[in-house]
Amino acid sequence: MSSAWVLPDHLADVLPSEARHIEELRRLFLDTARSYGYELVMPPMLEHLESLLSGTGSRLDLQTFKLVDQLSGRTLGLRADTTPQVARIDAHLLNRSGVCRLCYCGPVLHTLPERPYATREPLQLGAELYGHAGIEADLEILDLALSGLKAVNCPGVLVDFGDARVVGILLSKASCGLEFNQEMTRALSQKDIKGVTRLLKDFSVESSLARAFTDLVHLYGDARVLDQAEKVFAAWPEFNPVLNELRALSAHLKEPVVFDLADARGYGYYSGVRFAIYVQGCGDALVRGGRYDEVGAIFGRARSAVGFSLDLKALVEVVPKHPRKAAIKAPWAEDEALRHAITHLRSQGETVVCVLPGHSSELDEFECDRQLSLIAGTWTVTQL
Repeated sequence: MSSAWVLPDHLADVLPSEARHIEELRRLFLDTARSYGYELVMPPMLEHLESLLSGTGSRLDLQTFKLVDQLSGRTLGLRADTTPQVARIDAHLLNRSGVCRLCYCGPVLHTLPERPYATREPLQLGAELYGHAGIEADLEILDLALSGLKAVNCPGVLVDFGDARVVGILLSKASCGLEFNQEMTRALSQKDIKGVTRLLKDFSVESSLARAFTDLVHLYGDARVLDQAEKVFAAWPEFNPVLNELRALSAHLKEPVVFDLADARGYGYYSGVRFAIYVQGCGDALVRGGRYDEVGAIFGRARSAVGFSLDLKALVEVVPKHPRKAAIKAPWAEDEALRHAITHLRSQGETVVCVLPGHSSELDEFECDRQLSLIAGTWTVTQL
């Protein structure tokens, strides 16, 4: 029989020291988003299932916990991603005709961890820009993501670019059906050249197109990849604006940039440029984002949309902790002058820890370097 206090697998309590660090990072990131003009929204954890899985959100079906609403009898879901909710807010609650900038931060729940040792309750922070189809929106979202990482002193940033249109154009030209599309996107993302070759043969893909699929597996690396891609896709002019957009985005950044044109992860979700941001000390991408123009279609507003998200619990693992702000120790008493002095110090941003009787050495994580002492009838801050 398991102990009542043991949590389910891949769920954990966040204890004071880590919680303080997470809250500091949350504030810095959201303050950065606000400085760009992004408004904070707080969607509910629970929604009607069809809303959470609507449109491109259907990819989340297996990751979503489901339950029955005791009030309506309808099936509800615990959100596994916040983006569909923000799209609903943009489409129906705000319903603005122009640009809409929104940000959010809150827990999401996954039925299964996304990778070994990952939590099933990420603390998802993100930002979304609706209503502008131009590259300027993509640039702004990238700038915001990188500015947020800079604000929290995140080390060693690398940006990895791809574009859902690359694989999408080739798949549409092959016209081999859903099974081929699903298997091919999986093989391309895994750089499985044998799998790609087998699929091309099994579905009798035309030779020039088959060659493009095969070459695509190797289109990853530095900026020279885009020059190689121009040659691979020379017969199809619709690739030119895609490659030019990737050049423009990478030229805008000061951070190191790589490309992976065969990465088809999120192919059914992203509609254009997608990016992943890697940082030193984190094995997987810390930030993922890109353009997903169809995300609001199910809500009646297929607006242009671009955004990013990250897990603050993953971020806290790679960002050094800020030095703790030292606190002031004060005795516990009903003395009016003492209470006034404590209130004044707290209003100035100081942490004042009152020592309860019999607990003079129990100050938990707070390091006190000063104390309130009664000197000549006045409560005064002195060094310990």
